[in-house]
Amino acid sequence: MTPLRIVHAVASDRFAGVEQFVLRLASEQAGQGHEVTVVGGAPARMAVALQAAGARMVTAARTGDVLRAVRRTRADVVNSHMTAADGACAIALLGRDTALVSTRHFASRRGRFGPLPLDAIIRRRVDAEISISRAVAGSIGAPSTVVHSGIPPAEVVSRGDRKRILMVQRLQPEKHTGIGVQAFAASGLAAEGWRLDVVGEGPERDQLTTLIEDLGVVEAVRLLGFRDDVPHLLAEASLLLAPCPAEGLGLAVLEAMAHAVAPIAAGAAGHLDLLEGLDDRAMFQPDDVADAAAALRVFAGDPGRRGMLARAARDRALTEFSLTQQAAGTEAVYRATIARRSG
Repeated sequence: MTPLRIVHAVASDRFAGVEQFVLRLASEQAGQGHEVTVVGGAPARMAVALQAAGARMVTAARTGDVLRAVRRTRADVVNSHMTAADGACAIALLGRDTALVSTRHFASRRGRFGPLPLDAIIRRRVDAEISISRAVAGSIGAPSTVVHSGIPPAEVVSRGDRKRILMVQRLQPEKHTGIGVQAFAASGLAAEGWRLDVVGEGPERDQLTTLIEDLGVVEAVRLLGFRDDVPHLLAEASLLLAPCPAEGLGLAVLEAMAHAVAPIAAGAAGHLDLLEGLDDRAMFQPDDVADAAAALRVFAGDPGRRGMLARAARDRALTEFSLTQQAAGTEAVYRATIARRSG
């Protein structure tokens, strides 16, 4: 088929989950021969990688930057990510026949800007929506196609024999990091030599430091802050703990699966797409410290069961959450949307 001219737009200069998503997908699409431009994202973390894949990058930290860049760029399809970019692209493409596809990353509707209902306004120009999980699709209040995020195969996988548990998430209230720390303390695994490493930064750091001291697990729990060696840390871990009950999909869980790290997660939202059917103790009741602690004890105390979960999770990541599958599903939405516009 004829290659497409694709523009990805995100109003950001960061490198968080959505920007990583854009980098992976754009690189895969460029590698398949499409002409790809990424508008927005962290230049220091993305520009070189995109160039190596054959894509180009335009800096756009704010909504106005995205609007101007999209106006200047010719494309067959613009794929916007998050509300600010959705709005900027909708305005930039008024009066043009370019297809606009919005990828929805969060299990919520678009908000408001003062009295303006952004969701209703943006949807007048958006031609199609992609949801990264069933939970997102069921929450956005609009028809969408579920296309799961993809991830490349891990170069190094965990042996699963170290007494190390990893949490990888921003230290924000919605991530429920404190639930994970409490579950580890309640599990009693610290007394058996297990350690919990928490990767991430955010406003809850001081609060978590106090919680760790109050729970008496200072020697076993480390707040590592931001790290750029997460693949190495995963390769050294045996369990991944993900207590957030509202993930759109759960990138940390998916990365752990790719590294053959046994994942234990809150049984809600995007985690259901990732872990349903693997092991009935791989998911715990959201915000239930006792249930999460029990799940930790099950897999920490049974290396055989832990290994079976890790292998099944890795197999699922490789077969159901590959970048090739994501790019194919996304391209199908693009081409259907372009055909509707041209028809």
